[in-house]
Amino acid sequence: MADKVLIYSRFPKTMTARFAERFELLDTGGKPAHEVFPAEELGGIRAMLAQGGSPLGADAMDLFPKLGTIVCYGTGYDGVDLKAAAARNITVGHSPGANAASVADIAMTLMLATTRRILVADQYVRSGDWAASKQSPLMRAQAGMPSRRIGVYGMGEIGRKIAARCAAFESEVGYFSRTRYDLPYQYFPSLEALADWCSVLMIAVRAGAETQNIVNADILRRLGADGYVVNISRGSVIDEKALVAALSDKTIAGAGLDVFEMEPHAPDALTALPNVVLAPHIGGHTLDSHVAMQNCVLANLTAFFAGKPLPYAVKSA
Repeated sequence: MADKVLIYSRFPKTMTARFAERFELLDTGGKPAHEVFPAEELGGIRAMLAQGGSPLGADAMDLFPKLGTIVCYGTGYDGVDLKAAAARNITVGHSPGANAASVADIAMTLMLATTRRILVADQYVRSGDWAASKQSPLMRAQAGMPSRRIGVYGMGEIGRKIAARCAAFESEVGYFSRTRYDLPYQYFPSLEALADWCSVLMIAVRAGAETQNIVNADILRRLGADGYVVNISRGSVIDEKALVAALSDKTIAGAGLDVFEMEPHAPDALTALPNVVLAPHIGGHTLDSHVAMQNCVLANLTAFFAGKPLPYAVKSA
């Protein structure tokens, strides 16, 4: 008889098909589990699959008295209360680095689209204004990549790949993270110092209580009128109201965002602005990334049911 795994978050069937070949999946479809399955069946659940950003606190864990592991699909696990999990001897797994290249690619895409105003240029062509030789202040010449200072906030797997890509574009690269590494990039002792120095702030830090709204009005002001911010981390890292204000009053020049505070809803104030490029959290949404993340999920679940340590455990859990 196949081991049972509760699908706690909402996933497309295509993303869980490989898991269904190995385990018996109890799919909640993103609904509260008790509304979908009887209490006696939930009482025996030992393993759970979740999106890392899905809120999963002590109260939710207590609904599953035999729960032994929470496996997150993807690198993130910010929705999981790690202290509550540890107190209940619940291990937490994820897919570290599995989608790092894809997320770094979308960061570069957003930066180039924003700084080179690709959406504005696209509309300039489609509208016929270019053919009619109509002048547009939004089409004035912008700085190229060799002229830009790129500040990377967070130097994990994704941050390092972003930095390497920016360096290949002949940009000067600096970074701030909790740890200083032996890397060929300038290190800054604080986020404030990094924002003062850079012209593009790339946010690649892991989300958590310590980074909640850490990119605030002050950090945005330090970027300056020619500065840009790109966020591929979590929407919680930026004070969204401060960002809207900074974009509206030209405190900064623009932003590229793949994540938002209340997904899947981007504020109307953001969607109305011409100096922001928006994407629906697609950083890790490539075929190769999904295969890599699924490999990690399968490895974690297989090890758990075999009574072995998770190969991709969250170290702080």
